[in-house]
Amino acid sequence: MSQDSAYDVAVIGYGPTGVTAANLLGALGLRVVVLERDGEIFSRARAISTDEEVLRIWQRAGLAERMKQDMLPERPVDFVDAAGRPFITARPTPRGHGHPPQMFIYQPALEQVLREGVARYPNVEVRLQHEALRLRQDADGVELTVAGTEDDTVHRLRARYVIAADGGSSLTRAQLNIGYEGRTFEDRWVVIDTKMLKPWPGHDRLRFHCDPERPAVDCPTPLDHHRWEFPILPGEDEQKLTTEEAVYRLVARYGVGRDSIKILRATVYSHHVRFAARFRAGRVFLAGDAAHAMPPWIGQGMAAGVRDVANLSWKLAGVLRGELPEAVLDSYEAERKPHVKEVTRRAVFVGRIITERRAPVTRARNHLLRGLDRIPGFSNWMQDANWIPVARYATGFRATDRHRAAGHMIPQPHVTTAHGSLARLDDVLEGRWLLLHARAATPQPAWDRLGVPSLTITPVGTTPSEGAVVDTDEVLLAWMARHRATTLALRPDGYVYAAATTAPLPPPPAGLHPAAQLTIGIRQ
Repeated sequence: MSQDSAYDVAVIGYGPTGVTAANLLGALGLRVVVLERDGEIFSRARAISTDEEVLRIWQRAGLAERMKQDMLPERPVDFVDAAGRPFITARPTPRGHGHPPQMFIYQPALEQVLREGVARYPNVEVRLQHEALRLRQDADGVELTVAGTEDDTVHRLRARYVIAADGGSSLTRAQLNIGYEGRTFEDRWVVIDTKMLKPWPGHDRLRFHCDPERPAVDCPTPLDHHRWEFPILPGEDEQKLTTEEAVYRLVARYGVGRDSIKILRATVYSHHVRFAARFRAGRVFLAGDAAHAMPPWIGQGMAAGVRDVANLSWKLAGVLRGELPEAVLDSYEAERKPHVKEVTRRAVFVGRIITERRAPVTRARNHLLRGLDRIPGFSNWMQDANWIPVARYATGFRATDRHRAAGHMIPQPHVTTAHGSLARLDDVLEGRWLLLHARAATPQPAWDRLGVPSLTITPVGTTPSEGAVVDTDEVLLAWMARHRATTLALRPDGYVYAAATTAPLPPPPAGLHPAAQLTIGIRQ
């Protein structure tokens, strides 16, 4: 058994959550080791969509534009009855994050781009075919016992902190003796990934077939792929339902013939609603499916994991660099758990609409919702109200006053910089602590003494200058006015720590030393 050198952070698991963490931590300059049991990207496309806030996170890693090349943007969403007639048709409502509100993805291609992004950082070491067998914590860090799955070698390595993104069956969570409570739904589903050989009518729309005899999900995915999902009915044989003949029979009812698709794989899985009893155990943090699992109906399982590590990465960097006190890490669960629980509740609600089997109930549902859908704006309101909750932290790492802007993530418009160039706001903010002023800067002595930089937002028609940008899309100043804020203290992740209207800002958090902060160094 050999002893390796120490790392700032060890990431266990290299799926979408782990690889996003590796990109964010790498960009922040930390020394990172990634441990992944498998040697290749998992070939089955599990997640099928993502949203604008997640793309904004990948933008911080310098990868959003490349990733969007392999995505399908803003396809309509139809809830249809047994005859294929829509009773709700909607498009996702933009939330102002600067990217399309919904993008369909092909997960293996997405993960490949994310892994290529990690290769930009020599400070990130990726060990494929290595499994973290045991971990032991002490006052200074975590010792991990790591085995090579091909050569049977065993190593010990140390990290100051660990992010466990090793999935729903997390060995790390089990070692920590953390409960994973919730339920598994009775129905099992067959998920079918195909390559599209020729298009058919409606191939580019997401349809939830709300058929009481057999509900189905019919989803376009990019790079000429298409996804179906069907429940396994009582008495059906799982193995037979995944054969080519059975798959062709399932899709034929939607007018898709053998000459239209090539079947890549058909796999059976169950839906879960589960939450880890706690997201943190000392220096180890659970993220993604290791911390929570939800049904797939609103496409937020992968997104929730990405949000987890976006919340955690900058905090770990701040603590490791001496910019923040270690106690700030307690805010990870306080901020993430309520949001992921609300997202899961909404996923369960949408699933009930789709999978209702009682024929009288489905007839009433179809009639009621079809009537309401004729009301202008109803379908978009329903989707906005029951899809993804607006990003806001009611508790956690924020000022204790109740200003209405505190805890919100600010929108991301295009702004015009002092050099006259057009840029997305986050590219100007650079992932650092920052004071944002509306129209004119006002002194903030407690923050100014710490050296927190300031940026002034000026309206269209003004000339950009050093320390000021023009709100070219006319979004940010209006948002600040709605939230009655003239000055914002922004965290590195774009959330409002504190806000003020006319009075000085609430004081900075205890132990903040932003003079030590390093901005995210994105490598293109």
